[in-house]
Amino acid sequence: MSSARAAGRTCCGATLGSELDLAPRARRAWWSRETVAVVTGANRGIGHALAARLAEHGLTVVLTARDGARGEAAAAPLRARGLAVAFRRLDVSDAASVAEFADWLRDTVGGLDILVNNAAVSFNEIDTNSVEHAETVLRTNFYGAKMLTEALLPLFRESPATSRILNISSQLGLLNKVSDPSLKALLLDEETLTEAAVDAMVSRFLAQVKDGTWDAQGWPKVWTDYSVSKLALNAYSRLLARRLQARGARVSVNCFCPGFTRTDMTRGWGKRTAEEVADVGARLALLPPAELPTGAFFKWCTPQLYSKL
Repeated sequence: MSSARAAGRTCCGATLGSELDLAPRARRAWWSRETVAVVTGANRGIGHALAARLAEHGLTVVLTARDGARGEAAAAPLRARGLAVAFRRLDVSDAASVAEFADWLRDTVGGLDILVNNAAVSFNEIDTNSVEHAETVLRTNFYGAKMLTEALLPLFRESPATSRILNISSQLGLLNKVSDPSLKALLLDEETLTEAAVDAMVSRFLAQVKDGTWDAQGWPKVWTDYSVSKLALNAYSRLLARRLQARGARVSVNCFCPGFTRTDMTRGWGKRTAEEVADVGARLALLPPAELPTGAFFKWCTPQLYSKL
């Protein structure tokens, strides 16, 4: 999305600043039991609620989690309700685990139609801002999501309904949280921005964490390591959407910020429940092909101009 676009313009089919009408209505579903959705970090919280909601809509869902016992315990009650839910262990931060999962998905399931990158970690309390675990946060929230996405791209079935990637993100990773003018300019210049530049930005932040200078470098001030991970994920998502669109791939890429949600990550604080978030997230993931944007950032169900929020 170019910084020159103003609110009210369209972003790949979605009107910026205008809430999408996601109210349930009688219309023919484009999906079926054969449609496969993979949801990461789905043993609890938003991930589990989204996996359940997608399965309730009639899709086949692959629920993933790092912990095998917890993941299976989360999937079993859904299967007991007659929902098509399979569990597979996956640690998105581990290259071997990602490769094994991709092989299993190809050989056992035959591919996928929807990927929900939900797996994420944060080690801060609501009112703290430590970067002690910054490397783990970036390795999971950004590099992990990116590594899994790239591994699964060849497995998307690219049906006429268009396959979908929905990255669970945060407005903490939007540009108005960045005060370094050079960094903001880098991320706004979509003609020259590259995935390598995004990776270099993350490496720069981690280097500054190591030498103790990060606090004075213009990074977001709230949950800085988590915010930088989402800043990078948002930028990568826009670049990936552009890359796939340029080669004519029928795969959309969008980000979804659910807002302040009551989960373990927020220690139970928040304005919404995971189930309320799942209602909106599932509807975004299942938008009719004619209404499906790519390269959009949804704050709740409103596509936002990335640079202006």
